[in-house]
Amino acid sequence: MSPTEPTRFAQLRNAFISGLLMLAPLAVTLWVFSSLLELIGGSVRDFVFPYIPEAVRTFPGFELLWNLFATALLIVLITLIGYISRYLLGRYFGGLAERFIQSIPGVSGVYKTVKQIVDTFGSQNRNLFNKVVLVQFPRPGCYAIGFLTNKNSGEAQTKVPTELPSPVELWTVFIPTAPNPTSGFLVLLPRDEITILDMSVGDGMKMIISGGAVIPPWPPTAPATPVASSSAAPSRPPFASP
Repeated sequence: MSPTEPTRFAQLRNAFISGLLMLAPLAVTLWVFSSLLELIGGSVRDFVFPYIPEAVRTFPGFELLWNLFATALLIVLITLIGYISRYLLGRYFGGLAERFIQSIPGVSGVYKTVKQIVDTFGSQNRNLFNKVVLVQFPRPGCYAIGFLTNKNSGEAQTKVPTELPSPVELWTVFIPTAPNPTSGFLVLLPRDEITILDMSVGDGMKMIISGGAVIPPWPPTAPATPVASSSAAPSRPPFASP
Protein backbone atom coordinates (compact mmCIF):
# COMPACT_ATOMS: atom_id res chain seq x y z
CA MET A 1 0.00 0.00 0.00
CA SER A 2 1.39 3.39 -0.94
CA PRO A 3 2.02 5.70 2.05
CA THR A 4 0.03 8.47 0.35
CA GLU A 5 -3.16 6.37 0.12
CA PRO A 6 -5.54 6.54 3.15
CA THR A 7 -5.99 3.43 5.20
CA ARG A 8 -9.23 1.47 5.30
CA PHE A 9 -10.03 2.98 8.68
CA ALA A 10 -9.47 6.51 7.38
CA GLN A 11 -11.78 5.83 4.43
CA LEU A 12 -14.52 4.55 6.73
CA ARG A 13 -14.07 7.53 9.03
CA ASN A 14 -14.30 10.02 6.17
CA ALA A 15 -17.39 8.29 4.79
CA PHE A 16 -19.04 8.38 8.21
CA ILE A 17 -18.28 12.09 8.65
CA SER A 18 -19.63 12.86 5.17
CA GLY A 19 -22.85 11.00 5.87
CA LEU A 20 -23.18 12.73 9.23
CA LEU A 21 -22.76 16.14 7.64
CA MET A 22 -25.42 15.30 5.06
CA LEU A 23 -27.93 14.07 7.65
CA ALA A 24 -27.27 16.81 10.23
CA PRO A 25 -29.42 19.52 8.53
CA LEU A 26 -32.29 17.07 8.07
CA ALA A 27 -32.08 15.93 11.69
CA VAL A 28 -32.00 19.50 12.99
CA THR A 29 -34.99 20.41 10.81
CA LEU A 30 -37.01 17.43 12.05
CA TRP A 31 -36.08 18.24 15.65
CA VAL A 32 -37.10 21.88 15.33
CA PHE A 33 -40.36 20.93 13.62
CA SER A 34 -41.28 18.29 16.21
CA SER A 35 -40.38 20.65 19.06
CA LEU A 36 -42.54 23.36 17.53
CA LEU A 37 -45.48 20.99 17.17
CA GLU A 38 -45.14 19.82 20.75
CA LEU A 39 -44.77 23.37 22.06
CA ILE A 40 -47.86 24.67 20.28
CA GLY A 41 -50.05 21.64 20.70
CA GLY A 42 -48.97 20.88 24.25
CA SER A 43 -49.53 24.43 25.48
CA VAL A 44 -53.30 24.19 25.00
CA ARG A 45 -53.70 20.43 25.37
CA ASP A 46 -54.69 20.60 29.04
CA PHE A 47 -57.46 23.09 28.25
CA VAL A 48 -58.95 21.22 25.28
CA PHE A 49 -58.48 17.52 26.05
CA PRO A 50 -61.02 17.41 28.94
CA TYR A 51 -63.76 18.30 26.43
CA ILE A 52 -62.75 15.54 23.99
CA PRO A 53 -64.32 12.08 24.44
CA GLU A 54 -62.10 9.39 25.90
CA ALA A 55 -62.47 7.17 22.85
CA VAL A 56 -61.07 9.90 20.63
CA ARG A 57 -58.19 10.78 22.95
CA THR A 58 -57.03 7.16 23.13
CA PHE A 59 -57.01 6.81 19.37
CA PRO A 60 -53.47 5.98 18.16
CA GLY A 61 -51.75 9.00 16.73
CA PHE A 62 -54.33 11.46 18.06
CA GLU A 63 -51.72 13.58 19.84
CA LEU A 64 -49.73 13.98 16.64
CA LEU A 65 -52.86 14.95 14.71
CA TRP A 66 -53.74 17.41 17.44
CA ASN A 67 -50.30 19.00 17.33
CA LEU A 68 -50.54 19.38 13.55
CA PHE A 69 -54.01 20.90 13.81
CA ALA A 70 -52.97 23.33 16.54
CA THR A 71 -49.90 24.42 14.58
CA ALA A 72 -51.91 24.96 11.39
CA LEU A 73 -54.54 26.90 13.33
CA LEU A 74 -51.86 29.13 14.85
CA ILE A 75 -50.33 29.82 11.43
CA VAL A 76 -53.77 30.80 10.08
CA LEU A 77 -54.39 33.12 13.04
CA ILE A 78 -51.01 34.79 12.67
CA THR A 79 -51.66 35.30 8.94
CA LEU A 80 -55.06 36.87 9.65
CA ILE A 81 -53.51 39.19 12.23
CA GLY A 82 -50.88 40.17 9.66
CA TYR A 83 -53.54 41.03 7.08
CA ILE A 84 -55.50 43.05 9.61
CA SER A 85 -52.46 44.97 10.78
CA ARG A 86 -51.30 45.59 7.23
CA TYR A 87 -54.54 46.88 5.72
CA LEU A 88 -56.49 48.29 8.65
CA LEU A 89 -53.89 49.42 11.16
CA GLY A 90 -51.53 50.50 8.38
CA ARG A 91 -54.17 52.76 6.86
CA TYR A 92 -55.12 54.12 10.28
CA PHE A 93 -51.59 55.06 11.32
CA GLY A 94 -50.81 56.24 7.79
CA GLY A 95 -53.79 58.61 7.97
CA LEU A 96 -52.64 59.90 11.35
CA ALA A 97 -49.14 60.58 10.02
CA GLU A 98 -50.53 62.33 6.93
CA ARG A 99 -52.79 64.58 9.01
CA PHE A 100 -49.87 65.43 11.28
CA ILE A 101 -47.68 66.43 8.32
CA GLN A 102 -50.45 68.52 6.81
CA SER A 103 -50.83 70.41 10.09
CA ILE A 104 -47.22 71.67 9.99
CA PRO A 105 -47.07 75.20 8.48
CA GLY A 106 -44.86 75.42 5.41
CA VAL A 107 -44.46 71.67 5.12
CA SER A 108 -48.10 70.95 4.32
CA GLY A 109 -47.97 72.86 1.01
CA VAL A 110 -44.89 71.01 -0.20
CA TYR A 111 -46.31 67.67 0.95
CA LYS A 112 -49.61 68.22 -0.86
CA THR A 113 -47.85 69.21 -4.08
CA VAL A 114 -45.53 66.20 -4.02
CA LYS A 115 -48.41 63.88 -3.14
CA GLN A 116 -50.47 65.18 -6.06
CA ILE A 117 -47.56 64.66 -8.44
CA VAL A 118 -46.98 61.11 -7.19
CA ASP A 119 -50.69 60.25 -7.39
CA THR A 120 -51.02 61.74 -10.86
CA PHE A 121 -47.89 60.28 -12.40
CA GLY A 122 -47.65 57.08 -10.38
CA SER A 123 -47.17 53.67 -11.94
CA GLN A 124 -50.93 53.14 -12.19
CA ASN A 125 -51.86 56.46 -13.81
CA ARG A 126 -48.72 56.59 -15.95
CA ASN A 127 -50.27 54.00 -18.28
CA LEU A 128 -52.95 56.58 -19.16
CA PHE A 129 -50.36 58.50 -21.20
CA ASN A 130 -49.57 56.69 -24.44
CA LYS A 131 -46.94 58.91 -26.03
CA VAL A 132 -45.13 62.21 -25.56
CA VAL A 133 -46.22 64.65 -28.25
CA LEU A 134 -45.29 68.11 -29.48
CA VAL A 135 -48.12 70.50 -30.35
CA GLN A 136 -48.53 74.20 -31.13
CA PHE A 137 -50.00 75.70 -27.97
CA PRO A 138 -51.33 78.21 -26.93
CA ARG A 139 -50.86 79.86 -30.34
CA PRO A 140 -49.38 78.90 -33.70
CA GLY A 141 -45.60 79.04 -33.65
CA CYS A 142 -45.40 78.30 -29.90
CA TYR A 143 -44.75 74.66 -29.07
CA ALA A 144 -45.59 72.73 -25.91
CA ILE A 145 -44.91 69.24 -24.59
CA GLY A 146 -48.00 67.13 -23.99
CA PHE A 147 -49.14 63.56 -23.51
CA LEU A 148 -51.38 61.65 -25.89
CA THR A 149 -54.18 60.19 -23.77
CA ASN A 150 -56.68 58.84 -26.28
CA LYS A 151 -57.17 58.28 -30.00
CA ASN A 152 -60.82 57.26 -29.85
CA SER A 153 -63.61 59.53 -31.00
CA GLY A 154 -66.50 60.43 -28.72
CA GLU A 155 -69.23 63.03 -28.61
CA ALA A 156 -66.81 65.94 -28.23
CA GLN A 157 -64.74 64.85 -31.21
CA THR A 158 -67.71 64.25 -33.53
CA LYS A 159 -69.38 67.59 -32.74
CA VAL A 160 -66.33 69.77 -33.41
CA PRO A 161 -67.25 72.11 -36.32
CA THR A 162 -64.97 71.80 -39.32
CA GLU A 163 -64.86 73.41 -42.75
CA LEU A 164 -63.40 70.33 -44.41
CA PRO A 165 -65.72 68.08 -46.43
CA SER A 166 -64.48 64.92 -44.68
CA PRO A 167 -64.41 64.45 -40.91
CA VAL A 168 -61.11 65.19 -39.19
CA GLU A 169 -59.53 62.65 -36.87
CA LEU A 170 -59.10 64.37 -33.50
CA TRP A 171 -56.83 63.04 -30.77
CA THR A 172 -57.01 63.91 -27.07
CA VAL A 173 -53.86 65.52 -25.67
CA PHE A 174 -53.15 66.60 -22.10
CA ILE A 175 -50.77 69.56 -21.83
CA PRO A 176 -49.53 69.83 -18.22
CA THR A 177 -48.22 72.97 -16.58
CA ALA A 178 -44.65 73.24 -15.31
CA PRO A 179 -43.25 72.63 -12.78
CA ASN A 180 -46.47 71.32 -11.18
CA PRO A 181 -47.97 68.96 -13.78
CA THR A 182 -51.06 68.11 -11.71
CA SER A 183 -52.94 70.83 -13.60
CA GLY A 184 -53.01 71.54 -17.30
CA PHE A 185 -55.11 71.80 -20.42
CA LEU A 186 -57.08 69.12 -22.22
CA VAL A 187 -57.20 69.85 -25.95
CA LEU A 188 -58.58 68.06 -29.01
CA LEU A 189 -56.22 68.43 -31.95
CA PRO A 190 -56.24 67.11 -35.50
CA ARG A 191 -53.94 64.20 -36.11
CA ASP A 192 -51.76 66.12 -38.60
CA GLU A 193 -51.06 68.84 -36.01
CA ILE A 194 -49.57 66.40 -33.51
CA THR A 195 -45.93 65.36 -33.64
CA ILE A 196 -45.19 62.14 -31.75
CA LEU A 197 -41.80 62.20 -30.02
CA ASP A 198 -39.47 59.27 -29.41
CA MET A 199 -38.81 60.11 -25.75
CA SER A 200 -40.44 57.96 -23.10
CA VAL A 201 -43.26 59.13 -20.86
CA GLY A 202 -40.86 59.19 -17.92
CA ASP A 203 -38.42 61.47 -19.75
CA GLY A 204 -41.29 63.76 -20.70
CA MET A 205 -42.37 63.99 -17.06
CA LYS A 206 -38.82 64.82 -15.97
CA MET A 207 -38.58 67.55 -18.58
CA ILE A 208 -41.86 69.15 -17.48
CA ILE A 209 -41.28 68.89 -13.72
CA SER A 210 -37.76 70.34 -14.04
CA GLY A 211 -39.02 73.23 -16.12
CA GLY A 212 -36.84 72.20 -19.04
CA ALA A 213 -33.65 71.90 -16.99
CA VAL A 214 -33.55 68.13 -17.62
CA ILE A 215 -33.61 67.39 -21.34
CA PRO A 216 -33.42 63.79 -22.57
CA PRO A 217 -30.42 63.08 -24.80
CA TRP A 218 -31.01 63.17 -28.53
CA PRO A 219 -30.51 61.26 -30.69
CA PRO A 220 -30.88 58.14 -28.55
CA THR A 221 -27.72 56.14 -28.01
CA ALA A 222 -27.55 53.40 -30.61
CA PRO A 223 -26.72 49.90 -29.38
CA ALA A 224 -23.12 48.89 -29.92
CA THR A 225 -22.52 46.75 -32.99
CA PRO A 226 -20.54 43.61 -32.21
CA VAL A 227 -17.11 43.63 -33.82
CA ALA A 228 -16.04 40.51 -35.63
CA SER A 229 -13.23 38.64 -33.98
CA SER A 230 -9.83 39.29 -35.50
CA SER A 231 -8.81 35.70 -34.87
CA ALA A 232 -11.15 34.44 -37.55
CA ALA A 233 -9.33 32.90 -40.45
CA PRO A 234 -9.29 35.10 -43.57
CA SER A 235 -11.28 33.90 -46.51
CA ARG A 236 -9.23 32.02 -49.06
CA PRO A 237 -9.38 33.11 -52.67
CA PRO A 238 -11.13 30.75 -55.04
CA PHE A 239 -8.98 28.12 -56.59
CA ALA A 240 -7.67 29.23 -59.96
CA SER A 241 -7.23 26.65 -62.58
CA PRO A 242 -3.88 26.71 -64.27
